[in-house]
Amino acid sequence: MKAVTWQGRRDVRVEDVPDPRIEEPTDAVIRITSTGLCGSDLHLYEVLTPFMTPGDILGHEPMGIVEEVGPGVPDLAVGDRVVVPFQIACGNCWMCLTGLPTQCETTQVTGEGMGAALFGYTRLYGAVPGAQAEYLRVPQAQYGPIKVPEGPPDDRFVYLSDVLPTAWQAVEYAAVPPGGTLAVLGLGPIGDMACRIALARGAERVFGVDLVPERLARAKRRGVQTYDLRAFDDEKALVTAIRDETNGRGPDAVIDAVGTEAHGSAAAKLAQTASALLPRKISGPLAERFSVDRLAALHTAIELVRRGGTISLSGVYGGMADPMPMLTLFDKQIQLRMGQANVRRWTDEIIPYLTDEDALGVEDFATHRLPLADAPHAYEMFQHKQDGAIKILMRP
Repeated sequence: MKAVTWQGRRDVRVEDVPDPRIEEPTDAVIRITSTGLCGSDLHLYEVLTPFMTPGDILGHEPMGIVEEVGPGVPDLAVGDRVVVPFQIACGNCWMCLTGLPTQCETTQVTGEGMGAALFGYTRLYGAVPGAQAEYLRVPQAQYGPIKVPEGPPDDRFVYLSDVLPTAWQAVEYAAVPPGGTLAVLGLGPIGDMACRIALARGAERVFGVDLVPERLARAKRRGVQTYDLRAFDDEKALVTAIRDETNGRGPDAVIDAVGTEAHGSAAAKLAQTASALLPRKISGPLAERFSVDRLAALHTAIELVRRGGTISLSGVYGGMADPMPMLTLFDKQIQLRMGQANVRRWTDEIIPYLTDEDALGVEDFATHRLPLADAPHAYEMFQHKQDGAIKILMRP
């Protein structure tokens, strides 16, 4: 089959790889009909290269048709149309039953000290072959796949794999009070969708911050009060502008949907780049112990949120040597919540929004739809934010 493979920093290729097969009774194999390119994939493309191995298959946002089913998967049948969550979880352990499938005790990558295995996401999360491919082996298929109806286009459901539950959890963790205010830093796919969900769930006002014109215009059309980061001299000017809209206090909650590749911190960017260029035997252990994030967005969130408010992190951070302003966090009595999205915990709440009315605008959420063969171009375009690329779907 054809699959998108990682070969090095900023080097992905579409190659022939062996077809997946049933290996365990709880496996299924699906033929992929749509697969997303995620902002987290760009971390592998650029920042997290010390944890990758040439030939790794990328991707974690798939949906498709069931082709084979193991004997331990009673509720799936060949021909079922399914969305596959990005995390691999059993559904039966204590963590899963507590609503934390990201911490699944069956698939935890204990050798790396990490949580549940993920599709297509470095050795830290199990080095499981990913979903930017023609076919995908799905472990723990008795729990993970979400059956969806025939008829509507893939775009109606494919975001249940990651974008929708990640944005939903970001809003849930933000705990915006009824009629409250929310600021979202970063209007990429997750930040954009978090704005839509917050408004649909009753937030009175949502402030969106970015520096990409297409992202700002798109969010503004959905009722978000947008702020172009380039229009402000510094972070304090931005914070003051939003505080002035919230009685001088700041918003009730802030979602950081940017993560480690935030604008700013040239020194941290240099450290990230240098780590990625070192030989693998050196860069891996070095990155695990001394990796540094670019924390501009998180520091802005801490400054911006009102006293007693909540910060919800959905952007990916990976640093182990990050300076955190603990005095400010403590003094402002800020609640901080974060983590990979617990996909199956939220999907039943999200699906009612995916009706013909399309309340969240999923059917036109993708800005680009490309064949899988164009994956190298898709990564480059997404990385450089070319041609208004905000969300890319690929079709094998």
